[in-house]
Amino acid sequence: MYGVKVATAASAVVLLLAQIGPTPALADTIEAALIRAYQNNPQLNAQRAQVRSTDENVPQALSGYRPKVALTASAGYQYTDTLTTSGGSPTQIVRTETHGTDPPRAVGLTVTQTLFNGQQTANRTRAAESQVSGAREALRVLEQTVLLNAATIYMDYLRDSAIVEVQKSNVRVLEQTLKQTQDRFNVGEVTRTDVAQSEAQLAAGKTQELTAESNLVTTRSNFRRIIGNEPQSLAPGSPVDRFLPGSLPGAVELSLVENPNVTAAMYGIDVNFLQVKINEGALLPTVTLQGSVQQAYEQTMITPRTFGASAIAQVSVPIYQGGAEYSLIRQSKENLAQQRLNLEMTRDQTRANTVTAWGQLVAGKAQVSSAQSQVTASEVALNGVREEAKAGQRTTLDVLNAQQALVNARVALVTAQHDRVVASYAVLNAVGRLSPQGLNLPTQTYDASVHYQQVRDSWFGVRTPDGR
Repeated sequence: MYGVKVATAASAVVLLLAQIGPTPALADTIEAALIRAYQNNPQLNAQRAQVRSTDENVPQALSGYRPKVALTASAGYQYTDTLTTSGGSPTQIVRTETHGTDPPRAVGLTVTQTLFNGQQTANRTRAAESQVSGAREALRVLEQTVLLNAATIYMDYLRDSAIVEVQKSNVRVLEQTLKQTQDRFNVGEVTRTDVAQSEAQLAAGKTQELTAESNLVTTRSNFRRIIGNEPQSLAPGSPVDRFLPGSLPGAVELSLVENPNVTAAMYGIDVNFLQVKINEGALLPTVTLQGSVQQAYEQTMITPRTFGASAIAQVSVPIYQGGAEYSLIRQSKENLAQQRLNLEMTRDQTRANTVTAWGQLVAGKAQVSSAQSQVTASEVALNGVREEAKAGQRTTLDVLNAQQALVNARVALVTAQHDRVVASYAVLNAVGRLSPQGLNLPTQTYDASVHYQQVRDSWFGVRTPDGR
């Protein structure tokens, strides 16, 4: 059933172009344009880099589980001059003089391991993982936006180029009509008024042609900005009804589960909930274990070498820190409440967007059928008015009005076909399935988990996985 509707809607543009001029060789398709936008759009690539940056929050949080190691070394020069007096027997005083130079040197290693910090490290890790998931959903939002913009501008160019052809054809017909009217005026069949009406209609037609060409230039520029190349020999676009849910309730239910705006808001709740736990952890004791070794040489002139080692466990219990920690807990709880309300608003907005897009799709289907009937009826009416004008039953103005009605009907048909296709992509965007996978596009999709797995357990190194 859908296949017939798609074929009818998709072929209508070609049929319309065939009526108003030669059809160019078909070289580009809407699927190919979507692939180019998905692969090359700079805004989308920048968002992917943002996701990779967010991935680094996880190893940063995991570092709280790992020991901290510090190596210290010192070397220098010192001069010593001391006089020490000590009492021996009651009749003897012992004086000791020390003077000279020595180069003190020392090297030490300290290892510190946190054993307990109120579960702050664990909660920071879970929060970072939720941030990664939220960033991926934000990437999905932008992917859908880019694909919808690409589909829309593709159809915009088809619409505007078809309207240009309609207006050019209209100008050619009006020029022929003016010539015929002037010939009839020369033989006395019509008045000067008929000639003036034809001239006025031709001037209006040329204005409409120039306006259509101006719109096409703007659309061409936006096509280059969004898709990345100049439009050439575009094939008609077809709706994507085959990928849509079967009913409006099904579409609404799906959108509340799969729309990336909704899922991103849900991950935002997780992040804010864990932030509350992190701030509460600051009130709990912290237990650390520190081990150190040190080898020193010639710290004094009479001590040629020393070696020391220690292992110390430390417990720190916060009692009062000015009240800032309590304020942070209250603040994070308010942020959590705000995020929960944002989720409800996002769900309401998603539901409204889905209903609106579905309504536009249903209206678009009806508008295409109505516009096709309007074009057929306008063609019949124009032919009839022309024949009646030859018999003297219609005026030149009647013929011009019928011609303008046909032009308006053809423009309405092109616009309805455009809106029909764009509406189907808008519904797919609203339910959260406007993606290369959802459209079965033959392209390699960006997998955000690859970079995440590469950096998650990285203990050291400054080079990114791509070699930078």
